[in-house]
Amino acid sequence: MKIHLEEASKRFQYEWIFRNLSLDLSQGNSLAITGSNGSGKSTLLKCLSGAIPITSGKIDYLLDGKLISETDWFSYLTISAPYMEVPEEFSLEELLNFHFKFKKPLNGISSKEIIEQLYLTQHAAKPVGQFSSGMKQRLKLGLALFSDVPLIFLDEPTSNLDRKGIDWYQEMIKLYGKNRILVICSNEPREYEFCEQKIVLEDFK
Repeated sequence: MKIHLEEASKRFQYEWIFRNLSLDLSQGNSLAITGSNGSGKSTLLKCLSGAIPITSGKIDYLLDGKLISETDWFSYLTISAPYMEVPEEFSLEELLNFHFKFKKPLNGISSKEIIEQLYLTQHAAKPVGQFSSGMKQRLKLGLALFSDVPLIFLDEPTSNLDRKGIDWYQEMIKLYGKNRILVICSNEPREYEFCEQKIVLEDFK
């Protein structure tokens, strides 16, 4: 799997969010997208995932050298972001069962094992709407990392996590982030210190 950006640019009315961004990412690569608050990190992530279009340039997904249709990009990626909600009426078990109707679980891991990895065993039957913000964040990260996809997008991955939760996130990345493309939007080095590549969005205005 490979992502290729060539002179990719995004503008909202008269404001350029980023301009002339070119890069290549292959499986096993990791990229940190940094920049000040409001600089457009989340917008770039949405463009990379195909959620919103770029203004000019191109973004290509390639598998074995062949272009993947943009309408199929979602099959190859997962996203964890503050602006993405999870269905709160589902119990944790129901939500995992629902999610894995659309994505294969990584290495055939069971829902029970995932719940254990999330430290949510005592809450398996509880509606997600009753979860604390930290529990919801662990759940979002778990849905992303335990899906068998080559591309993972994480936006502010440790938001709402305490020190123990941050340690958990870093350990999960070590265990389950290998041999995938990881893209992290963050201003916190603890969230992206493992990334091989880093861009500062202000450099592309």
